[in-house]
Amino acid sequence: MQPVKMYTTAVCPYCVQAKRILRAKGVEHIEEVRVDSQPEERMKMMAVTGRRTVPQIFIGETHVGGCDDLMALDHQGGLEPLLNAD
Repeated sequence: MQPVKMYTTAVCPYCVQAKRILRAKGVEHIEEVRVDSQPEERMKMMAVTGRRTVPQIFIGETHVGGCDDLMALDHQGGLEPLLNAD
């Protein structure tokens, strides 16, 4: 299974929703980067993604986007193949 990295904040309902979806797909470990307690990480996130909102989700080297993007990918049938890519 591909590693999952998610930029989050402490009180983000979309982050909670995204984690719930990923765990339902069998993801046991999510590397969380808290941008509310580490402002320099938000700057890095913005430089890489061009976005300032959370969550920002990476599966392996692929930037999936936010929670809505994750749900759309799942709906299209693309989430599980991405998670299980070699």
